[in-house]
Amino acid sequence: MNRQRLQRLVRLAGLAFLAAAIVREVRRPRAEREWHGRIAGVVPYELRPPTLDRIRERWWNPADERLFTEHVFGLGWSVNLARVVRLLRH
Repeated sequence: MNRQRLQRLVRLAGLAFLAAAIVREVRRPRAEREWHGRIAGVVPYELRPPTLDRIRERWWNPADERLFTEHVFGLGWSVNLARVVRLLRH
């Protein structure tokens, strides 16, 4: 598989997961919509508007041992930069 086809496949998979997340939320009663969760129990999605607290929690959280955290907005994962710094120092 060439690189261009792989990129297209990854893009299509991302759009399919995003569509699944939106459909999942819209099918819920309005009062029960959370706009965040996981698709297939694996891929995280976050469709609420970003907040400073969430940005800090996901991008710079020294208390969190995880290297990868859920995106602040969108589908997938972000990098906990505090964890990266800690790993580089050791």
